[in-house]
Amino acid sequence: MREMRRKDRSIGTEDCREILKRGEYGILSTSDEDNNPHGTPLSYVFDGDSIWFHSAIEGHTRSNIEANPRASFLVIGRTEVLPEKFSTIYESVILKGRVEICSGTDKKKGLMLLTEKYCPEMMVRGSQYADEASERVTVYRFAIENMTGKARYNH
Repeated sequence: MREMRRKDRSIGTEDCREILKRGEYGILSTSDEDNNPHGTPLSYVFDGDSIWFHSAIEGHTRSNIEANPRASFLVIGRTEVLPEKFSTIYESVILKGRVEICSGTDKKKGLMLLTEKYCPEMMVRGSQYADEASERVTVYRFAIENMTGKARYNH
């Protein structure tokens, strides 16, 4: 792993975990069998250990992960542009790891975790929807191998 250039902006694991918990969207970076990169914006949930997300049965995300399960995931937290200082207040987390395609109870678990995060008042209907949609979606678990965070909080 390459060292972070601005170590003074490095944040600790707990701060990274907090950003992952409250984040709404992230960017999954994968590559295809010819090593062509592809970034996919997506909704996700962080369960404390892994990132869970879903996609269509076919497409770039699935074919890239089947070709190469190594990936990167980026979440950008709060930001504020400081035009008078030509700078930005920001926080971000970059994860590196492996993505696995889920099936069976893990597939249902991932869909229920997403339901709990994005529409917690709909858990019963969400469970029914997860059962109905199971054949139409792919659920993934991103196993985190490395986590780095960076932030600038002061003006």
